[in-house]
Amino acid sequence: MERLRNCFGRLSADAVLVTHLPNVRYLCGFSGSAGLLVVEPESATFFTDSRYTFQSKYEVTGARVQISKKGLLRAAGELLRARKSLRRVAYSPAQITVAQKQALDAAVSRKVRWIDDGSAVDKLRMIKDSSEIAAIREAAAIVSKTFERTAKRLRPGDSELDVAAEIERDFKRKGAEGPSFETIVASGERTAWPHARPTRKPIAKNELVLLDHGAILRGYCSDMTRTVFVGKAPRKIRSLYRAVLEALEAGKAAARPGVKAQDVDAAARGVLRRARLDRYFTHSTGHGVGLEIHESPRLGKGDETVLAEGMVITVEPGVYIEGLGGIRIEDDIAVNSRGAEQLTTAPRHLIEL
Repeated sequence: MERLRNCFGRLSADAVLVTHLPNVRYLCGFSGSAGLLVVEPESATFFTDSRYTFQSKYEVTGARVQISKKGLLRAAGELLRARKSLRRVAYSPAQITVAQKQALDAAVSRKVRWIDDGSAVDKLRMIKDSSEIAAIREAAAIVSKTFERTAKRLRPGDSELDVAAEIERDFKRKGAEGPSFETIVASGERTAWPHARPTRKPIAKNELVLLDHGAILRGYCSDMTRTVFVGKAPRKIRSLYRAVLEALEAGKAAARPGVKAQDVDAAARGVLRRARLDRYFTHSTGHGVGLEIHESPRLGKGDETVLAEGMVITVEPGVYIEGLGGIRIEDDIAVNSRGAEQLTTAPRHLIEL
């Protein structure tokens, strides 16, 4: 919260209204589903409802807790109305609806200059401290171990949904809170769908299986993709896999302090371009990961964010060919003074089952 207050001068703000729950959690520790935070130069007030009376007392630090019976936006607006010295209030327009903004204005009922906070909290969250990285490292270890177990027991005839269910059950058995996103298990031609949802389709002999999964631990996410082949992989699949793996390693090698996010994307994409596969790579090379599965920066063309020590990012090149299938390999890495630390550790070579 002190780091946020250091931004007040740059924003020319008297206070910051925080509505996005991951940002609320980052600033004061609250992990529930209903909460707002008003941060002032010398104090902060956290608003929630009666469902979280006890939880907020246990979790919230650095802010006075106010239990609202009339709605959180109304309660926050009434505080701003009473604090007449708060003339310029920063907020994130992308994280509040038009209806919510109208309700807030009605509750304030006085002239307030609303200022775009420039995603101030999101930018603070890009740099993780040692405890945050430790949580992601542990979450990455859980998904890595789960994949190794999954690869040993996956058999033709298993449905995509059954495999996904077993993966998510394993996460909890290993101490995770659950999956950090809906587990992707896709087989055959459906592996060419980058965000395919698992179905009742049985996994068949002689086809690709793509597993994109992540565990969440102490609120922090991991994200890893591996692609395996059921049977003996043909030469075409082996060639595609080698190219994607080379692109992955090139992207990870490029990730170090001082490098722009788009340059990591260029390094991975360049490998696929030389293999004449870049037209089959249809998304950015990666993204930040932390309290949310997708955070800044985005490792794609045009993102000039400079990587810095403490950032945790994914590197996930892939090729997706209609009628054949897709291959994606993804790792989590933490940028440090030496370059980057590998967080996900599951085997990256082509596994044939």
